[in-house]
Amino acid sequence: MAASVLKVAITGLSKCARHTLPLLRSHSTTTPLCQGVPGSVWKLGRLNHVAIAVPDMEKATALYRDVLGARVSDKVPLPEHGVYTVFVELGNTKLELLHPLGEKSPIAGFLQKNKAGGMHHICIEVDDINAAIVHLKAQKIRTLSAEPRIGAHGKPVMFLHPKDCDGVLVELEQA
Repeated sequence: MAASVLKVAITGLSKCARHTLPLLRSHSTTTPLCQGVPGSVWKLGRLNHVAIAVPDMEKATALYRDVLGARVSDKVPLPEHGVYTVFVELGNTKLELLHPLGEKSPIAGFLQKNKAGGMHHICIEVDDINAAIVHLKAQKIRTLSAEPRIGAHGKPVMFLHPKDCDGVLVELEQA
């Protein structure tokens, strides 16, 4: 599963960042996936998390904690994003379980179309989110907000339009 998620991440970002990523020889938690866009002042970092929209947060949390034995966080409301989150620690990355908080939650709309839930987005760290946004906008990659917002980890995040990233909703997070 991790390999297929990473393949989706790399495939989506190849168009999204408008450059070719180097071939990966093996999994590494210390080497960035990309050494940066030539001439750029920002670098793409590691996969931070894969977000999964879930129709039943308690059931999903119990699956990862009680059945699979993972360490999970408490459920945290993020009203500014319209979601509840639970993070599942996997050692080399995390899963973010998302559940709607309020009727206008973007996750509520996603779950209306995907009743059983499913992968919502991937989050990749960048070393300079502001430089990344300037560069990506110059490359005609649309963002879902005008400015970065503070995400679940207390760091600035920006979502890139899935239509510009091979159908993958990509979240960039300041490392």
